[in-house]
Formats: sequence, C-alpha cells, structure tokens
Amino acid sequence: MTEAVLLVGGRGTRLRPLTVNTPKPMVPAAGVPFLAHQLARLKEAGVDHVVLATSYLAEVFEPYFGDGTALGMRLTYITEDEPLGTGGAIRSAADALESGPSDPVLVLNGDILTGLDIADLVRRHRAAGAAVTLHLTRVEDPRAFGLVPTDATGRVLAFTEKPTGPDEIVTDQVNAGCYVFRRDVIDAIPAGRAVSVERETFPGLLADGAHLLGVVDRTYWLDLGRPDAFVQASADLVRGVVPSSALPGTPGEYLVLPGARVAEGAKLGGGTVVGAGAEVAADAVVEGSVLLAGARVAEGAWIGRSLLGAGARIGPRTVVDGAVVGDGAVVGAGNELRGGVRVWCDTRLPDVSVRFSSDC
Repeated sequence: MTEAVLLVGGRGTRLRPLTVNTPKPMVPAAGVPFLAHQLARLKEAGVDHVVLATSYLAEVFEPYFGDGTALGMRLTYITEDEPLGTGGAIRSAADALESGPSDPVLVLNGDILTGLDIADLVRRHRAAGAAVTLHLTRVEDPRAFGLVPTDATGRVLAFTEKPTGPDEIVTDQVNAGCYVFRRDVIDAIPAGRAVSVERETFPGLLADGAHLLGVVDRTYWLDLGRPDAFVQASADLVRGVVPSSALPGTPGEYLVLPGARVAEGAKLGGGTVVGAGAEVAADAVVEGSVLLAGARVAEGAWIGRSLLGAGARIGPRTVVDGAVVGDGAVVGAGNELRGGVRVWCDTRLPDVSVRFSSDC
C-alpha cells in the first residue's frame, strides 16, 4: 500500500460559520488543521503518496502543506471546477495515481476522525480479493447515515443511503467513510460527471456480482460534520483519546500554542485549545473548547464546548455554552449564548445591561 485519495472538496455547510473563510479540513483541531491528523495517520499506515481532491477554497491547501516533503510523503493536488460527488472526485484523482490495475488505493472522507487500523483494513482487502472494502461502524441512530448490511463473512449485501422510514433500517452498520478500492474499479467510474459511490457505484458493483467486503470496527469514530462534533474531536485529540503524531504537544487537559497568553487565575480543561496569539483573561473558565488564533476571552467569562473563530472577542461575564462564534465576531459583556447558537463572522453583539426596578 502506497497511495491514498483524500476527499477534501466539500463546502462544509453544516459547520458554518467555521467554514466561511476556511475549508472544513483546514479548520484547526487540536492546534493544527484537521487534515494534518489524517495525513499523519496515513503516513503511519505506510502511505507515501496522497492525492488531495479539492474544490471549495482549493487555494488554501498547497501553501500550508506544500509537496508533502515535511511530512515524509508526496502530496498531489487536483481541483474540481464543479462538484462531482464522491465518485466523481475519486475518478478525477485517478489520473494522478501511480498504482497498477489490481493494486489497493485507500480513499478517505476528509471529515472523519477514527482510530481504525488502516493498514489492517488493507490487509483484509487483499486477503478477501475484494473489489472494494468498506470500513463500517455501528451507531445507535443510523438514520443520518448510509446503511450497509453484511453476511456472516462480511460480504456486503445492500446499500440504503440515509433511510427515510423505520422499515428501511435493516442494520445499525453504517458507512464510516474509509474505503480500499482496487485501482481498476476507480478507473471504471464514469469521468466528467457527478457520481455518487453510495447511490451509483457501490449498488452497481453489487448488481454486477462484484465482491464488496464490509469490515466492522468498533474503535473510536466521529463524523465532524457538526460544530459540536468538531469541538469534541479536537478535545479528544488534545486529551489523547485518539492518538495523533500531528498533535503539537503532549496529550493533556489543555493545549496552549506559542504566542497565546493565559492570565493567572484563568482555568482551562476538558481538552481546550488556546490558539496562537489568543488570550484568556483572569477568572475566565474555558472548558472543552477551541479558541482559534487571536481570539480573546475577557475576565469572568465562561466558555464551554464551544468554538471561537480567529480574532473573535468575548466580553466580561459572558457565557458561551455549546455555541460557535465566527471569525472576527464581537460578543459584548453579559451575553449568554447557549445550545447551538451560531454567531456569524464579524457580527457585533452589544453589552447586556441588567437594571433592577425598585418595584420588583
């Protein structure tokens, strides 16, 4: 195994406003772009050539990662002018691959954090002689995912993409966004048009009698599509729940990057990240949160399970709980943001004044 395709072209609409100025794989998690953690895992699995299939804000990737030399691998960038779906993006990457027709090629979604043993997945693919091998995981509520039932040997029986009713929930096994393709299967995907591997490629292979293998793995797995999941993933990386050699420091309850300032009396925990140039004032509490570069938290503020964008400002005695504050936004003193609230980039929320009437 030497090659992989990373699908990093999505617009990240579920993560807005985090992705207004930054493509989803480049949003920092545990101190570095999330993509850095994925590349580190691939390197450890023996991959030395990765094709990055980009589209949205494609110009951001190469200036950061270059040709991959610093990572000990080769990176090739391709860009879709128009979105071509999962299958179309994989097919677009084919011209940059160097593998032979029967060689395995890893394909990963760019928004999945997993503890999967990637090298073992490839070994099982080879041993089964499969056309495609899929990483599957089990979830309590599978309605938001593609369902993949298998027989006792792991052979895939069907695909149900995001079931619409109880009768369609035939398994709790879902597509976990990591695949091993035989190279010639990639080459057979139609070029130049949108293709969904879940709705077209995989069902078509099954109809033709191809061997698709499903490998169910119960290690850590998290889809980073929602802000709360992204914040959780960052915290788990910081605390070492999911080990990553890309972590810029040692695992612990918090990570303070160079140039950040945390005042005496401030409290950090729960896998918090304080980004470069960010500031946390005295008596502020930051728990399980991500503060991007230049964000500032004033005295007495409480930040929990939230993400503060680059240059965001949080006023004194403000509570931000399970919320997202976009780049450059200012939240004045005394505000309370809870339960999934999103403050758009560069928004200004005024101070909240509390006045008590003598008639109360």
